[in-house]
Amino acid sequence: MSDHLDCFLAPKGIVVVGASSDSSKLGYSLARNLVQTDFNGAVHFVNPRGGSLLGKQIYTQIALVPDPVDLAVLLIPAPAVPAALEDCQNRGIQAVIISSGGFRETGPEGAALEDRCLQIARRSGMRLMGPNCVGLIDTTQRLNATFLQPPGPKPGGIAFLSHSGAICAAIIDWSFGQGFGMSRLISLGNEADVNETDLLQSVAADPMTRVITLYLEGLSDGRRFIAEAAQAARRKPLVALKVGRFASGRRAVASHTGALAGQEHAFNAAFKRAGVIRANTAEEMFDWARALAWLRPLAGRQIGVLTSAGGPGVTAADALEANGLRLADLDRATQGALQAALPPAASVRNPVDMLASAGPEQFSGCLQLLLADPAVDGVMVILPPPPASSAGAIAKAMIPVIQNQTKPVVVALMGDRLIQEAIEHLQTAHIPEYRFPERAAAALAALAQRHEFLSRADEEPELDPGVNRALADQILQTAYETASPGESSRGEQSSMMLAPDQVVRLLQAYAIPCAPLELAASANQAVLAARAQGLGQPGRRFVLKIASPDLVHKSDIGGVLLNLDSEESIRAGFDLLLERARQAQPEAEPERKPQAVPPNLLGVYVQPMAPSGQEVILGMVRDPQFGPMVMFGSGGIEVEGLKDLAFGLAPLTRREAVEMLAQTWAGNKLNGFRSIPPADREAVITALLHLAQLAHDFPQIAEIEINPLRVLPAGQGALAIDGRARLG
Repeated sequence: MSDHLDCFLAPKGIVVVGASSDSSKLGYSLARNLVQTDFNGAVHFVNPRGGSLLGKQIYTQIALVPDPVDLAVLLIPAPAVPAALEDCQNRGIQAVIISSGGFRETGPEGAALEDRCLQIARRSGMRLMGPNCVGLIDTTQRLNATFLQPPGPKPGGIAFLSHSGAICAAIIDWSFGQGFGMSRLISLGNEADVNETDLLQSVAADPMTRVITLYLEGLSDGRRFIAEAAQAARRKPLVALKVGRFASGRRAVASHTGALAGQEHAFNAAFKRAGVIRANTAEEMFDWARALAWLRPLAGRQIGVLTSAGGPGVTAADALEANGLRLADLDRATQGALQAALPPAASVRNPVDMLASAGPEQFSGCLQLLLADPAVDGVMVILPPPPASSAGAIAKAMIPVIQNQTKPVVVALMGDRLIQEAIEHLQTAHIPEYRFPERAAAALAALAQRHEFLSRADEEPELDPGVNRALADQILQTAYETASPGESSRGEQSSMMLAPDQVVRLLQAYAIPCAPLELAASANQAVLAARAQGLGQPGRRFVLKIASPDLVHKSDIGGVLLNLDSEESIRAGFDLLLERARQAQPEAEPERKPQAVPPNLLGVYVQPMAPSGQEVILGMVRDPQFGPMVMFGSGGIEVEGLKDLAFGLAPLTRREAVEMLAQTWAGNKLNGFRSIPPADREAVITALLHLAQLAHDFPQIAEIEINPLRVLPAGQGALAIDGRARLG
């Protein structure tokens, strides 16, 4: 389909189909809004009854509407929409907003009607917004193509794209009390055609838009959204509220990674990659949008706190730490200057408590000192109702100090009636103010996220040209040729599980070191395999593992034996594992009754014991929206219990891999903790980068997991001890 998005965002003429002279009808409200906002293009009305409305002629047919007209808004019964689209097509109108409801949101019949509308549009390249949407507003063009109750939003720098129409009316009304204006408001409805991803570049290019906010219920094409959002975010900050957080998608689960990687982890990783700042509530979204629209990004995470009360200062310190920010260590010269300006009882360490007697002069002077300190990246000012001055006077005194600085300042105005004058002064000056320190701290954190995204926006994923892609491809081709589809399907889809020795060779092809592994079908073969790997040498010990793709967690049935150091122990271990496998009852599948022996009992794997070290897990699962998603966290048998995990989208940049380690206890423990010596952190980062590259290079790999990756002491590398992989 062709673009024609400019007809939505900059139309020369609009026709309202379904305009009504009855003031109780939505068709009247839509017509009224277009006329009363003085849209600078042509406005036309269509209704089969004809007549006039708001001083304009009502045409009986779309074909009779004169030029210019490049956008139609349909507010008619759903069954009449297809015919109206045909008429728009014949008239040469290439952009249509279907504000009518009664489509996919109502059930199968409505969905079929919506599909019919889309087919009509596709024949000529017409673009559709909606159906079941409110419409759009552009305050710069004085365009209000919605049926919402006036007044519309005042002009400002925040654009809002929403999947929900109902929230649009609430946000417009709320914006007046919060002191922000809007550049554009676009209600997307059912998104039969035009969606949020289509509009990102156009909205980001709008000179009046300073921040783009998004209310999302889902995405139709996650990978495309990431690409478009990342490009838009280079120009303008993006803040998103993604609702439906706790709806989990269904997937085949053949590993811990598949069980633990949910929809929300995928959205978090996707938003981080694209530079989208994710809010938890609508209030947060617009709290942060105001700060991002009015202030520069926060170049560091060291914050100065200026207050006239001790308790709120402590609250601010907690809130800053909770949001990943820190109290700045003030320079001695700064502390000396503060001491000279304040009473002896004041605290000049951060948070700076000026005491309740502080007035306009102390607030403005001390704020200037904090902003001049090179250790301070930004400042939070906390202003409860002062006993001796007015909050308005204090706010007025601080405004020129804030406006003459490049470091961001947010203000926590605590109270209600006694701070109204201060609220008005700060909102007029475009200085973000919040009722409590917690909200102010979260806004500063959003400014820090913005700076950090811009600093990494041009980083490229780290791909190692030395990996053996040809060998990996050969291993996978062989697996397809030798495996039976669905032979080890323990999830909801059929799948092909790679044999453990194939997993080892696959990982080694991508330079991920693995402990040697050899399959033995008899006790004699197990002994021979152990001899070949050094059985009898001092300190040489071995592990035996049941070889069966039907036994996902071998340790649950005692399917792993450790510390075997003789031929006798290996022979006895082989027999013991086969006996345990015969006694194990595999989980029943709907089409198969439990059997006494796993149908894919292949024997026993023989593996030398790896040196001691820390254990972590590396994994990948292919998300249906965003593609390959890699996981890192605490490994071994505790992975599902601890859920100490971090996720990222493949392929990874080095910074992303480092950040994944930093987000987890497992990653931080690699640096050493108490009696635990430091481990080879760099080897883990390299393995994570290579696993992400493997996932990116081979989309047929649905799931892969290394658990555990044994991380040896610093400088000695890491070894994959056990691995699983599922092909789709």
